[in-house]
Amino acid sequence: MKKPILITMGDAAGIGPEIIARAFRDSPDDLAGCVVVGDVATLRRASALIAAKAGVLALPVAQLDSLADVLSVPPNCIGVLQKCELSALVPYGQISALAGQAAADCIVWAARAVLAGQAAAMVTAPIHKEALAAAGGWAARFPGHTEMLQAEAAAFLGKPVSEVPVRMMLANDELKTVLVSIHMSLRNAIEAVTFDSVLQTLRITHTAVSASLGRPPRIAVAGLNPHAGEGGLFGSEEQAIIAPAIAAAVQEGLDARGPFAPDTVFMRARSAPAKPGEFDVVVAMYHDQGLIPVKYLGVEQGVNVTLGLPLVRTSPDHGTAFDIAGTSQADASSLLAAIRMARHLAV
Repeated sequence: MKKPILITMGDAAGIGPEIIARAFRDSPDDLAGCVVVGDVATLRRASALIAAKAGVLALPVAQLDSLADVLSVPPNCIGVLQKCELSALVPYGQISALAGQAAADCIVWAARAVLAGQAAAMVTAPIHKEALAAAGGWAARFPGHTEMLQAEAAAFLGKPVSEVPVRMMLANDELKTVLVSIHMSLRNAIEAVTFDSVLQTLRITHTAVSASLGRPPRIAVAGLNPHAGEGGLFGSEEQAIIAPAIAAAVQEGLDARGPFAPDTVFMRARSAPAKPGEFDVVVAMYHDQGLIPVKYLGVEQGVNVTLGLPLVRTSPDHGTAFDIAGTSQADASSLLAAIRMARHLAV
């Protein structure tokens, strides 16, 4: 690619730097044209960690002055743009306001670079939401990557945040799900199921997945209640909100069907070599409803994609894993899948 892919470091106390270093070491072809936005000392610690565990020499880490230097990074070397301030290495596995602020600074810098056309896409290593909150200030306003990137995109476009709707999609080779609501309590997520939010999710899903597939996607819509409400016996949201939103989407030419019982629709959409799925993607009503089925199939291949942004952003589908940070046990497979997905979407 003519423009680099930016990989943000994530929380320095978590496994983000480690899986980045492991990906550069084990899959250099996949990492061609990629550069890390983070802290040089933290990446050097991660590189040394995985090397010591394997009994080999650590991959060198080079500090770059600008994106123009990416092409000059030699093979088997990790290029890092120092775009955050860490006065000292943070301890592994501990919530740190310093790490939270550093992670946020890297995300914002990378987002602005991609929005400005200086980079092709961004791949974000995991952050810790409590560390973001501990950082205080502007970083604490955002519960996660999605909301932070939405705010950056809105500022770039000169629009209110409400006019830049975004959605989270989690995808692997077998299943894709898009969420109506993201990071909020279950009580608030139920209240977020409105005619407008469901229809908007269907539109965003149709546009994004069409671009990926090269054809209009077959969209299944999960109900909110058990058995999709069982004709109103277990709740009225399906009849009063979700079904009318689907009907409106169909009137616009979208291939949307449902609402289906949430406990079976994901099985129907799952695609396996011997049994292709009935649907290309499932729209789920809230975070855990949509993410549990995909993660159950294997977090090592799951990719989180933010839909609706004027930039390409992907990430692994796991968190900071504080419990194993610093032990050189973390698997880089999901990060590699996210990098491949970003490369595919950015072309």
